[in-house]
Formats: sequence, structure tokens, C-alpha cells
Amino acid sequence: MKGYAMKKIGSTGWLEKEIPTIGPNDALVRPTAVSPCTSDIHTVWAGALGERTDMILGHEAVGVVEEVGELVTDFKKGDRVLVAAITPDWNSVEAQKGFPMHSGGMLAGWKFSNFKDGVFAEYFHVNDADGNLAHIPDEVDDISAVMLCDMMPTGFHGVELADIKFGETVLVVGIGPVGLMAVAGAKLRGASEIYAVGSRPNCIEIAKEYGATHIINYKNGTIEEQVMALTNGEGVDKVIVAGGDNDTFITAVKVMKPGGIVGNVNYLGEGEYLRIPRVEWGCGMGHKTIAGGLMPGGRDRLEKLLAMVKIGRVDPSKLVTHKFDGFEHIEEALYLMKDKPSDLIKPVVIMK
Repeated sequence: MKGYAMKKIGSTGWLEKEIPTIGPNDALVRPTAVSPCTSDIHTVWAGALGERTDMILGHEAVGVVEEVGELVTDFKKGDRVLVAAITPDWNSVEAQKGFPMHSGGMLAGWKFSNFKDGVFAEYFHVNDADGNLAHIPDEVDDISAVMLCDMMPTGFHGVELADIKFGETVLVVGIGPVGLMAVAGAKLRGASEIYAVGSRPNCIEIAKEYGATHIINYKNGTIEEQVMALTNGEGVDKVIVAGGDNDTFITAVKVMKPGGIVGNVNYLGEGEYLRIPRVEWGCGMGHKTIAGGLMPGGRDRLEKLLAMVKIGRVDPSKLVTHKFDGFEHIEEALYLMKDKPSDLIKPVVIMK
């Protein structure tokens, strides 16, 4: 089969590989829509995961089941399916403890384009198919569904990590696709004021549609100054970090009230250490919690998110700004994510 791969750090290209073989609990899927992610960019050009050689990229795909193992009970050839970017081993001890995304080791539930070939290929392998695939309702198209592989569940996980409650004020740092989903999730969780940090006009427009009540443009002054001015010096109850860099936690801690929680879902792909401001962290005793987590995978979560899309509770298709028809456009879509033109939020490649 043909696939688009990371050749080595800083280098990508097309290659030919054998079609994956499946075990008794696995599935082989033919993708019908895929989407590149900023994580792919960190992996290739920042070397965030270390060297990878001839590893097929991509972890966001919907598709059609081509083959299932003999022990798979709930899926069959021809089924239209969604698979999350995170595909845990559901019989692992870590999954039993409630952290399936770390099954087999820290972050090891993230298999695609990390430990094994990803989805930018004519076929891809899914472990533990009954636990990691989800049936896509007829009412949900591929464009919307592929946003549920990573963008929507990751943004929503930021909301879960921050434990947003009714009426709380929330700062969302970064309104790329994950941050935009965090804004939507914060509204669904009952947040009152939602302060969204970003500067690109199209992202600002969608953030407002999803529920942002205030836009913080970092080009107009520091985030801290603007948030404190808008909140009469009080700060916010919760912070979701969906963008920025290793110093973003400085801002998050400074603007958050005692008792608050930072929910981090930003992939920090470079550097050795993070910085936390000592005084604003209450000299270590301010009850300001920083919670960072990889999104959960799994069929149950995916099917619940699909149900929300089906009934119109949230429309993730608003994230998609660039659409391509044909497998051969994967390279073009990936480089869009690398170069990030001002009108880009998320590209999708339709492969059927």
C-alpha cells in the first residue's frame, strides 16, 4: 500500500509498505477522510518524539472497515467508522485504573504515528477494535466526524481537566481547532464569561459562535493585563491551555483565582522545563492546580460525542477551512498545518 511518512526528523515523503496484518481483536480500516494535526508537525519538524524512520504519519481518520479479526463482535466489513487518535489497550492495568490513554506506559495509548504507522495510508490497523472503533450515524458526515478523532475530544478534555462548573469564568489560551472546541465545551458545561485568546479573524469569529464572550488579542497587550482589567482585578476561576509555549503556565497561574484549575491539553513539543511563578502560585500554597492530560480514547466516548453532533448540540465542521479531494493531497494539507496561513483552522482530505 501507499502511505505518506516521516522519513526522519525534518523530512517527509511517500513510500510503499505492506498492508498491515490484523490479530483476532483488531480491524483493518480504509480511510475515507483524514486530517493533519499540529502534533504531526511537532513530531516531524521539532523531533518531539525523537527520531522516527519511515513511519506513516497521521492520527485523525474516519473510514470503512475492510477486515476484522475473528474475535471482533460489533463491527464488520463495510461498516462506516470513527477511530480516535488515542487507541488504548483496554485490558491493561492502566485502563483499569482509569487512565487508558497511558496503557502500556505514559502516553502509550497514543499509537498512531508514535509507536506504529498512522492513518495517512490506503489502509491502517486498529487494535482492540470493539473498544476503539465507533459506528458513525448516517446523519453525521465525514467532515464533521473526522473532527471527533482529536480536536473535539481533546478540547473537551481540557474542559474536563479544569472541572468547569456552572457560572464559572474561564480563560481559553489559544483558539486553534482544539481551543475552539474547548470554548464550545466550556459553554456546554455552563461557564459564564469565556475569555478566548487569539488574533486570527476567522478563529475569533468561530470562537464567538461557539460561546466566547470576550476576545483577548495578545497583540494588544499582555494577556494578564487584559484579563485582570476585564475582571476588575479578580482573575478567572479556571484556565484551559490549548496553545502557547512552555511559559504559558506563567500567565495561567497569574490570572487564576485561588482554588482554580488549569486544564492543559497543549502538546509541548520542545524544551526541557516549564516555569511557574512562585509568588502568584501562593509560594506553593495557593491551591492553584495544574492538570495536564492526554485525551481519552474509546468507543463509548466517541459515540457520545457523535450523538451530540447528530442532534446539533455542537457543530465541529466549522473548524474545517480547507478541503481537498484525493489521497495525493495529503502532503499539501500537512504543509498547510506546518505553514499555518492566516485563513487556516483545519484542513481535511477526502479520500473516497
